[in-house]
Parts: sequence; C-alpha cells; structure tokens
Amino acid sequence: MPGPVSWIIIGIIALLVFGPKKLPEIGKAFGSSLREFKNATKGLVEDDDIKKIEEPKELK
Repeated sequence: MPGPVSWIIIGIIALLVFGPKKLPEIGKAFGSSLREFKNATKGLVEDDDIKKIEEPKELK
C-alpha cells in the first residue's frame, strides 16, 4: 500500500495529466462506480447467506 508521499506524487501527476477541472469529475465518477460495485457485491453475499440458511431446511 502506497504511503502518504506516494499518494501526493500520484495526485500531482493526476492533476498535471487531467487538469484541475476534470479531476473532481473523475473522482465523483470513481466514487459512484465504487459505491455501485459495493452494493452489487453486498447483494451477492446476502444471497449466498440466505441460500446457506435455506439449504439445511431442505435436507430435513
């Protein structure tokens, strides 16, 4: 995992490449994509938990 100095260098390079106007838009898009992915995987985990609970009932 990169340390604080590495994050600062990455931020400066991103600022130079994308510019100050595009960087907030990219961050917002990344955040919403991450939130959507998290919600999708949470749904999959919950479905697996429900199946594990229901399977023993079917075996009885």
